[in-house]
Amino acid sequence: MQLAVNKGPFETDIVPERRDVAQVADRSIGRVLACNGARATIGTTLPRSGTPGPDTWTIGRMISINLGRSRIVGIVYEIRAVKESWDEQADNAVHIDVELLGEVLDNEGGRPYFQNGITTYPAIGAIAHRIRAGDLALVHDLGARTGVAIGHLTQDATIPATVCIEDLLSRHFALVGTTGVGKSSAVALLLRKAVAARPKLRVLILDPHNEYAHAFPDKAVTVDAQSLDLPFWMFRLEEFADVVFRGRPAPDEIDILREIVAAARARYRAPSAQDLTRDLGTSLLKRPLDPNAPRDTAPKPGASGDTPVPYRMTDAFAVIDELTGLHEIRYPRAALRSLKVRLEALYGDPRYHFMFARANLVESMAPVIGQIFRIPQHGRPICVFQLAGLPADVVNSVASVLSRVAFDLAMWSQGSFEVLLLCEEAHRYVPADQALGFAPTRQAIARIAKEGRKYGAYLGVVTQRPGELDPTILSQCSTIFAMRLANDRDQQIIRSAIADASTSTISFLSSIGNREAIAFGEGVATPMRMRFAELAPHELPAMAGASVQDGAGRREPGLEELVNRMRGGSW
Repeated sequence: MQLAVNKGPFETDIVPERRDVAQVADRSIGRVLACNGARATIGTTLPRSGTPGPDTWTIGRMISINLGRSRIVGIVYEIRAVKESWDEQADNAVHIDVELLGEVLDNEGGRPYFQNGITTYPAIGAIAHRIRAGDLALVHDLGARTGVAIGHLTQDATIPATVCIEDLLSRHFALVGTTGVGKSSAVALLLRKAVAARPKLRVLILDPHNEYAHAFPDKAVTVDAQSLDLPFWMFRLEEFADVVFRGRPAPDEIDILREIVAAARARYRAPSAQDLTRDLGTSLLKRPLDPNAPRDTAPKPGASGDTPVPYRMTDAFAVIDELTGLHEIRYPRAALRSLKVRLEALYGDPRYHFMFARANLVESMAPVIGQIFRIPQHGRPICVFQLAGLPADVVNSVASVLSRVAFDLAMWSQGSFEVLLLCEEAHRYVPADQALGFAPTRQAIARIAKEGRKYGAYLGVVTQRPGELDPTILSQCSTIFAMRLANDRDQQIIRSAIADASTSTISFLSSIGNREAIAFGEGVATPMRMRFAELAPHELPAMAGASVQDGAGRREPGLEELVNRMRGGSW
């Protein structure tokens, strides 16, 4: 049966709508007045008395345009009255501008499905209305891909917002938003869903604010400055030099440190005092090695400045003393003395005990990697690495070591160990300005972003200032959750990073609510405006288990205890 609909000057025959019994009868019918292929303008009237129904012609909501055999789906991005003033005595004409996203079609079996892009454009006069709940679910259906619910659609709370964890992880993801919009709780939710869907996944969180330990009481171990063992000999030369020279080394100082480390490694591995003297002399005098020399005079394995082979700081001090006492001085004695003072200060500083105090109790990286990367998991696949308790001078180097080891672990295990590195406040480690940040950290994170997928090393990026993040890193994140962003430059970065981040969609970022996000990319079926599910109070991130506002009810430490904490003492 055909139904004639009379709406002003238009009269069109359309197929009867197959709405559910519970479907709202009035879905704000309007008519297409213009279409340019990417956008359409819909004309309708609003009554002079009363207000429109809920969710009717609202910015950011999806609508459909009925073509009979198909229904075009669009998103509202602007609403305006035709007249410049509002008439209280008569109905008012309104124009709604929508961006066309795709269309709902029926397959051969009569089952509807959604496809991106438009094959048949609407004619002038085609009927437009609020989208059906069934069609809205189809638009965000992942199809054959397995999805997990992380919340619900903003437009319809009965429809779950689903993501494909496989694509979310393997193609990397980013979550951006200004302070206070719920980024941390959204991250906690995503990580819980990820480890539930991928039981073998290991997650390492670089936590600069010490807030995530409270979010995973049953899934995570916490590593802080007191429980951490990250031996100094695991640091590459550039990473160790950044700690020693506070990021401002002179060229001669790097050369001295390189030679000292190489000699100390050789001394540590020397089988006898005689071999030690011979190896040390060869290193210090820089004599060419004899290719026909006996085996015990050849360079020992791992004697370079970058291979993670143990050595002792006492040997490094001895090497400096011997270099200083040589008759033929290649380095200024003042530089040698200055380096020794720096190393001795680090070695005796309680804030650096995680690097030096227990460094020579083990000769293998295995315990360190096992603790940080959860091998074996023992039911706790997440490691919250608290950076706030570390000296500021060492944070970049520690992040570099952890990022590098994460990639190496996945690569050399041939993908049997899947590792997700989550970088909170990622703009600190990979800033947009190449002159800022620490080059080894940038290189290690960039390597995961560019090559990690092949080996099972994944990257999660969290930042409140995407405009300050290296755009290359953000472009490697194929799924982005954009929460509220008021800065125009930050919005522009998101628009340029994601191909389907249209102008109309990005314009919502300055006004969406807390826990809301617009999700783009490979992990979702189509760009969607959604609200993250609310976590239980014991699953929310917090500062050491309590917010700053809760501090009024906490014990106030004494002055000596507070000073001890600030100097790196026990908490």
